[in-house]
Amino acid sequence: MSLLDVAGLRVTDRAGNVIVDDVSFDLSPGDRVGLIGESGSGKSLTALAVLGLLPPGLTATGSVRLDGHDMIRSPRGHGTAATVVFQEPLTALDPLMTAGRQIAGPLRRLRGLRGAALRAAVHEALAEVRLTDTDRIARSYPHQLSGGQRQRVAIAMAVACRPKLLIADEPTTALDVTVQAEILDLLDRIVTTNGTALLFITHDLPVAARVVRDTHVLRQGRVVESGPITSLIAAPRHPYTRTLVDSARRFDAALQEERS
Repeated sequence: MSLLDVAGLRVTDRAGNVIVDDVSFDLSPGDRVGLIGESGSGKSLTALAVLGLLPPGLTATGSVRLDGHDMIRSPRGHGTAATVVFQEPLTALDPLMTAGRQIAGPLRRLRGLRGAALRAAVHEALAEVRLTDTDRIARSYPHQLSGGQRQRVAIAMAVACRPKLLIADEPTTALDVTVQAEILDLLDRIVTTNGTALLFITHDLPVAARVVRDTHVLRQGRVVESGPITSLIAAPRHPYTRTLVDSARRFDAALQEERS
């Protein structure tokens, strides 16, 4: 049985405009799947529909089943099956709460931890994402942390309760190249260690290739090509996929020229 089964998903606005159209894919436990496309392609809205978190004014139809729960008709019924890491942790994290309190929230609510056990679990969560000065990090507010530290805190919050599915929505876009590589390695290690399924959303094929096995390319709200990511990069079939691959290659060539 699939952990996540999306079939014929459609997202429309109040005016009846179709934003996501007939999107279908599935993930089994431990799978690593990418949703790839340019800004406005519908990939983030697809993820929000999966979580039952579409903004007001948008409506999802079709079928989305997450860990056996119908996310179209009962979006709050998935429990801890899925969590999400957003693109910009400075806005995703609460600016008025310390990092420790934000990680403690789901641990207290979902695992029932209190007192010393809760404090220990917070420090364990920070250590799991390779943050060493856990006392200082736990006491710090988001603005007192670097971009990479904030994203690690966001990942710690997302994985502390051991979800079956982790959705990472452009988790490295706001980071510099060095920190980006560290976050990708961290995600790779965590999903491997915990056996977590990963739905990775990005506009960047080479970034996705570091952490996913299969991918779906979205353009204007529709899936235009699917398959193993290595195959899509080596031999893209759809013209839009070829455009993404060619753009990535030109960018890589420009970087190599600059470094030389």
